[in-house]
Amino acid sequence: MKYKKLNEKFPEFIKNLDRLVKIPSFLQEDESGYPFGKEIQNVLEETLKICKELGFKTFIDPEGYYGYAEIGVGEKLVGVLGHLDVVPPGDLKKWKNPPFEPKVEDGKYFGRGSQDDKGPTLAAIYALKILLETGFELDYRVRFIFGTDEENLWRDMPKYVEKEEMPTVGFTPDSKFPLIYAEKGLLQCKLISENESGMIFKGGDAFNSVPSTITVQKSKGLIEALEKLNYEYLEKNGCVEIIGKSVHAQVAETGVNAINRYMHALNECGQNTKSGKFIVENIIGYNFAEPIFGEVKDEHSGELKFNIGKIEFTEKEEILCIDMRIPVTYSVENIVETITKKASEYGFRYKPHDYLKSIYTPLDSPLVKTLMSAYQEITEDVISQPIAGGGATYARAINNCVAFGAVLPNSPKTEHQPNEYIVLDDIKLAMKIYMRAFEKFKDYR
Repeated sequence: MKYKKLNEKFPEFIKNLDRLVKIPSFLQEDESGYPFGKEIQNVLEETLKICKELGFKTFIDPEGYYGYAEIGVGEKLVGVLGHLDVVPPGDLKKWKNPPFEPKVEDGKYFGRGSQDDKGPTLAAIYALKILLETGFELDYRVRFIFGTDEENLWRDMPKYVEKEEMPTVGFTPDSKFPLIYAEKGLLQCKLISENESGMIFKGGDAFNSVPSTITVQKSKGLIEALEKLNYEYLEKNGCVEIIGKSVHAQVAETGVNAINRYMHALNECGQNTKSGKFIVENIIGYNFAEPIFGEVKDEHSGELKFNIGKIEFTEKEEILCIDMRIPVTYSVENIVETITKKASEYGFRYKPHDYLKSIYTPLDSPLVKTLMSAYQEITEDVISQPIAGGGATYARAINNCVAFGAVLPNSPKTEHQPNEYIVLDDIKLAMKIYMRAFEKFKDYR
């Protein structure tokens, strides 16, 4: 009955997801007075409006940092943490359809935030709503906690932790199934040096995204260097657009960094800069910045990941914005010491930007066992095992929490990329998994 109800409610789910994806909720400087801009405030209010329509009690932080929707009774509180902010759309020319005009095509739902994290968050909400409509009785409380600054500096969750009740147990639908039991440390920094080149430009959208393009002033030497290096580019209006491939910084080695290619080409044609020398000698030709750190990896979480997400040359400074994902067994202090020392050799000073510590949940913990059994019972997949990831999810925000879905094994992760999408059949299956998880939380001790 509940799965029949899911099919009946699915068009309503899509209609409400449209309401959220249409809001361009990336961080913007504005005069609204809200901490992260009017559009992020709009998506928070719209999400709570949807939840209220579905029968949940809702609350919004008066300062605008977070909100939540709750249902059920009892002392036990299960938290489901999702974020409503998104990364900027990037190069609009790479989108087949405008990023904030959602579209269903070929069994896929396209739009910025569809996979990260509006779609999965709403899917978990509907999973519980459908359960309740088909007779499931809650003897515990479920609180859906909505964050607004996950893609930037995480200024939202500390506010929640400061002011609100902590869940007994929780999950965040912001990664992959079957679940993530360990997350690398996230370190973001800036390397800053004096600009002696006379060049002024900037590129990249976010620390945590591999830049897909950078558009710069055209020159004969640059074109010759790009041709020699066999780097893809386009010429237009006296400029050159250098082409890369955007992916999330947690898998930076699978993308193509347009900033790195530009600085390599500049260096090749004799336009020497500190950034170019640093990138050519330490990044080009290496997957994990080995010339800086050596081999940094562990059996739980793999290699250190390194991404230059943004670059800016002002009249006075060269600025590199760097995102690193640090294996769970490594000390962040050692990583900072190492990159500070290496950067100083090129005339850079290290400036911290953000840090989130790693997390590790034992595989034999009640939480991991509960969620794994829910996943396996619905999918009949007993091959896929809990994994360690490089993403930074809200599982770090509270104790006894892991990332749980909503991307299925072997399905594409399209977060932070042009033409971000979810597969409709996959999100239906995710809803079923979340239903089973909520059922199992009745017996969680």
